[in-house]
Amino acid sequence: MAGRIPQAFIDEIVSRSDIVEIISARVPLKKSGREFKACCPFHNEKSPSFWVSPDKQFYHCFGCGAHGTVVGFLMQYEKLGFLDAVADLAQRAGLELPREALGARDPDSADLHDVMARIARFFEQNLADNGRAQKYANSRGIDAATRARFALGYAPNSWDALLNRFGAQEADRRQILQLGMIIERDTQGGERAAGFYDRFRDRLMFPIRDSRGRVIGFGGRIIDQGEPKYLNSPETPLFHKGRELYGLYEARQARTDFKRLMIVEGYMDVVRLHQAGITYSVATLGTATTQEHLNKIFRLTSEVVFCFDGDRAGRQAAWRALENSLPLARDGRELKFMFLPEGHDPDTLVGEEGAEAFENRLKSALPLSEYLIQHLMVEVDLNHIDGRAKLKALAAPLFARMPEGIYREMLADRLAAQVGVPAAALKKSFVAGDGARKPVDRPEPSGRGRGRISVGRGNLLTQAITLVLHHPTAVAGVNIPEALGGVDRPGIGVLKDLLAQAAAASKPSTAMLLERWRDLPEYDRLAELAMAEPLVATPEAAAKELQMAVEKLLEECGPGRRMNELLRKAEETGLNYDEKAELSLLLKSKGRS
Repeated sequence: MAGRIPQAFIDEIVSRSDIVEIISARVPLKKSGREFKACCPFHNEKSPSFWVSPDKQFYHCFGCGAHGTVVGFLMQYEKLGFLDAVADLAQRAGLELPREALGARDPDSADLHDVMARIARFFEQNLADNGRAQKYANSRGIDAATRARFALGYAPNSWDALLNRFGAQEADRRQILQLGMIIERDTQGGERAAGFYDRFRDRLMFPIRDSRGRVIGFGGRIIDQGEPKYLNSPETPLFHKGRELYGLYEARQARTDFKRLMIVEGYMDVVRLHQAGITYSVATLGTATTQEHLNKIFRLTSEVVFCFDGDRAGRQAAWRALENSLPLARDGRELKFMFLPEGHDPDTLVGEEGAEAFENRLKSALPLSEYLIQHLMVEVDLNHIDGRAKLKALAAPLFARMPEGIYREMLADRLAAQVGVPAAALKKSFVAGDGARKPVDRPEPSGRGRGRISVGRGNLLTQAITLVLHHPTAVAGVNIPEALGGVDRPGIGVLKDLLAQAAAASKPSTAMLLERWRDLPEYDRLAELAMAEPLVATPEAAAKELQMAVEKLLEECGPGRRMNELLRKAEETGLNYDEKAELSLLLKSKGRS
């Protein structure tokens, strides 16, 4: 797989990507010495055994054994193929995927994306040809340019329009069924004939696009009356609603940098806001805002504004968003909550008052801290001790979900002032009730697969390979004798390749070296050595150790071994003419003649 992308491009991607930044956007990491730790995202555990090394740009779980580079993490965590993981990192780094990689996608995934693109064009054409659908779009205030920008379409009022167009063959029907665009009839009891029917009928269609602009699903708004008012694509191999944000692709097309992103509730809200010039708005897809949604946003900006209707349902949705946001509330991030007048949503309000007045409302958005405290205070009577105690009890589980840091400390101070208790006492009670925040030491080696790997000093070859993996930059300070090529020993080829790869790279790293071995049998062993206890602490010390290891390998396994054999034989039984000539050449190469 890696062979389809130039190795130099993979090296560049790895060097430009910060594994701590990538992982911390998905997993709450805590600094521990020179590394970071967390509870492993790949198996259930109470004590953190998942470690990330910024020096090596490598992660490893001592509990389940998961390990890899930033590419491997995206593949494992996001369930991406190698090419898609590289493409994701390339986009973050502002690099264009090499042309030879564009045609090397997983064929099944590529086929599904192609089908979705054709279905989207089918819906678009239907909207262009259907006067009733266009009249509805116009009545909602959506102009032609916006319809084109968002590729809006129309699903005909038919049970089989899409089925007839794209499901002529059995294989085609199974493919569009996999994409959630048709539904298989329920034939239980024999009351209905077997077959399929279109999922979306008589609806204004909103294509949902991924970060690269590919259609991965649809939302459909019923025209006129009917239930449900909005209908979304189901979960499919392409579409996972807990990860995707409607309008994010369009927002990134409209601007390259964001002061903030605003999360609203509906497709129509996003479309009308973008049309009004508020192009930093996105929407969740019929689900509460998830941490994955927020992680995606925080990779683009440090400020998030939740915009909700002012009715009861809107406030309930806002509180769910707050609860899901708490694990990501930390220093340097702003989470705000803006509530609209009751009876309005962003779609209708921006149409009524315009973009400038709508954006002015952002000034009154409540920071997460204020909204949290205001919400809790409604639940209690602070005039009584019982009410203040209840407020503290309600706040405790919320604080337990927040990462440690200045933000959490300041919020506790703010709450203490409201409750009327010393801040130190309040913080102490929160910590006492939060067993998950007790300090956890690095797991000690105990049993299979747990604890820091220890290889001891190992044999010379293992030592040399480990030194290169831990300190690739040390190779530049080592004189590698040409005679190393003549050493005949199992595994020596791995060392020689690693030395050559590190020497050829301008900024070699552990992750860069490991990526070159991803599809080879030696990868797992090299990854194991990469996570072993370091033999030395600095590249300078590693260079000295590596130089000695290489020279000793030559003495033990290379021409030096043969020279020693001839010297011993000369002392014991003497040498013949050919052996004397061989020894003379060896001594000259050693500088001893």
